[in-house]
Amino acid sequence: MISRIDLRGAALSEGGIDRDLLPRAELDVEAALEKVRPICEDVRHRGTAALIDYARRFDGVTLERVRVPAEALQRALAELDPAVRAALEESIRRARLVHRAQRRSDHTTQVVPGGTVTERWVPVERVGLYVPGGRSVYPSSVVMNVVPAQEAGVGSMAVSSPPQSEFGGLPHPTILAACALLDVDEVYAAGGAQAVAMFAYGTEECRPVSMVTGPGNIWVAAAKRLLKGRIGIDAEAGPTEIAILADATADPVHVAADLISQAEHDPVAASVLVTDSEELATAVEKELEVQIAATKHVEDRIRPALSGRQSGIVLVDGVEQGLAVVDAYAAEHLEIQTEDASAVAARVRNAGAVFVGAYAPVSLGDYAAGSNHVLPTGGCACHSSGLSVQSFLRGIHVVDYSREALAEVAGHVVTLAEAEDLPAHGAAVKARFDWKVPPSK
Repeated sequence: MISRIDLRGAALSEGGIDRDLLPRAELDVEAALEKVRPICEDVRHRGTAALIDYARRFDGVTLERVRVPAEALQRALAELDPAVRAALEESIRRARLVHRAQRRSDHTTQVVPGGTVTERWVPVERVGLYVPGGRSVYPSSVVMNVVPAQEAGVGSMAVSSPPQSEFGGLPHPTILAACALLDVDEVYAAGGAQAVAMFAYGTEECRPVSMVTGPGNIWVAAAKRLLKGRIGIDAEAGPTEIAILADATADPVHVAADLISQAEHDPVAASVLVTDSEELATAVEKELEVQIAATKHVEDRIRPALSGRQSGIVLVDGVEQGLAVVDAYAAEHLEIQTEDASAVAARVRNAGAVFVGAYAPVSLGDYAAGSNHVLPTGGCACHSSGLSVQSFLRGIHVVDYSREALAEVAGHVVTLAEAEDLPAHGAAVKARFDWKVPPSK
């Protein structure tokens, strides 16, 4: 069901492991760009009409408007299962604890007497928060998007999630209820690349935003890459992935269960085990078959995900080589199930989130650890972070110098301006004093 890649005996180069040797999905974000480009352009020019057409084409629903009525949000909350509401409230509480601690304070540095630089942290004015739908329902993604934005002080936010035919073209009621629970009243029934384009360009119903965040499929990730620059993005959070670095001390029941837990998201989800124990690899393969027989979504999601080229068991010579492999893979979720897991986890450099030991499965982070589950995928964790309060903040430097403080450094400024052949830069300083400004040559 799941393939093996044997890297034992392979010498580590100075640059580490070749990423091309590791499991990856065949369809990547770059390949999806040209498919989403015409969709985004259509939304740019036709606005709501284009969104309604794509809802009919992709989601099988006929919409009269894209914005969700306020009464639908309140009705969804009133009808929410009390147990689900309690679980969401606890998820929100824990997420607020973690994200509130991420708030930044303005800081002023006195560079010289009379000369200061203050770093101000200013929230993005308006954000679009994407919540996936379709195969599964993700009210947890509402929590993970909204809580850090609220804690950052974002003043205006809109949520978008795909319309569902079984709910009259509205997003899933649990998603609507989560929005109401968090006091978000601007919600749209739009999915995929077209939702990202709606946020970026604006429509008759939706004002454009400054930033778009949230996980999604390959088309959402491609639209975020395409429109980055017009909008800010958190990261390219596409199809989910898990990597597990494990040794002989790991329990194959736990490892198999965690691989399956991510595979049930999507047939293109990635589940990767990196281990130096062939015995563990064999035991996990057997355990996968046992556990799959007792779960849902086997043929449409789990088996295609585990047997796809994006998943696999990677055999390595030891934990040292295993660390090099998981750093090269840069997983969205990385579990460490080894002896002295905390020490091994402390050495990881590339991962969206790290889960340490036998009792911190990815599922905990998905819902109630307090951490954020909107994380970079597809190897982007080597340069991008998961969603946080910082994602919604901009650092602005405020420079305040007195005449005396400028005079003290003016000579250096003029010298550097002349060294860069930018004499007007130096002249801008000289003009404030009794220096004669030489004519340009």
